[in-house]
Amino acid sequence: MTQTYNADAIEVLTGLEPVRRRPGMYTDTTRPNHLGQEVIDNSVDEALGGSRKTRGCILHADQSLEVIDDGRGMPVDIHPEEGVPAVELILCRLHAGGKFLTKITSSLAACMAWGFRWLTPCRSA
Repeated sequence: MTQTYNADAIEVLTGLEPVRRRPGMYTDTTRPNHLGQEVIDNSVDEALGGSRKTRGCILHADQSLEVIDDGRGMPVDIHPEEGVPAVELILCRLHAGGKFLTKITSSLAACMAWGFRWLTPCRSA
């Protein structure tokens, strides 16, 4: 049976579905601990950006990772254009974050919460 390749064959993935389907395009799938390193890196970036300090990382017996710091946290107010809490954008939408604005985070190197975005869909894959 020959399949026709036309516009009907084109699929558009939205939200975090691209990460669920092809995680290797977004992170190193040969080293799952790389995802934890991304979360730690976000904490270190906060420390480098000001007076905040990373207080600690705990690897629990169930292999979950806890990162404790006194960073700014994530905004929870409603985003004016998207109409959803900013924390939802940070954790659930690719290419959303506050570290693109150099006036806010001029000394921070990484884009906000990439590790979190990878963890969210991979956890439910």
